[in-house]
Amino acid sequence: MQIRNASIGDLPTIVSIYNSIIPGRMVTADIEPSSVANKTEWFLSHTPTRPIWIFETENNEIIGWASFKNFYGRPAYSGTAEFSMYLDENFRSKGYGLQILNYAIQQSPTLQIHTLLGFIFEQNTPSITLVKKAGFEEWGHLPDVAVLDGKSCSLKILGRKVGS
Repeated sequence: MQIRNASIGDLPTIVSIYNSIIPGRMVTADIEPSSVANKTEWFLSHTPTRPIWIFETENNEIIGWASFKNFYGRPAYSGTAEFSMYLDENFRSKGYGLQILNYAIQQSPTLQIHTLLGFIFEQNTPSITLVKKAGFEEWGHLPDVAVLDGKSCSLKILGRKVGS
């Protein structure tokens, strides 16, 4: 697997992969597909210490992408980041998720991150299982904070200290 920083030319693929998970109502609180135009500002807001990464096979097929986002926006939280990862449907359940998550954990100190967070819907058992395999623990539970298709959904906050 090859890992690189995303470029603006990757944005259509990033949006396509993201949009592919919306109908499952398990991974994101977005309920309508997004567009490249709607995601451009989000893309440009990333920095060298809060990057978007692209993961590819040796044949340059995009496996998926991941991003880091500042938590809460106050200076004292600057070392804490939310990590999000999305895989192309052709590469799910093949072990890439754990590889990517372990890479993010390993690289976090170089990104000035000491704490990683994942915000995961309670019904998203595969993602919860994945992050727990990587050493994340449940740090919070927000009951019924989202409504998807008229159904209340709870959110779990999972966290892990990284680095030394």
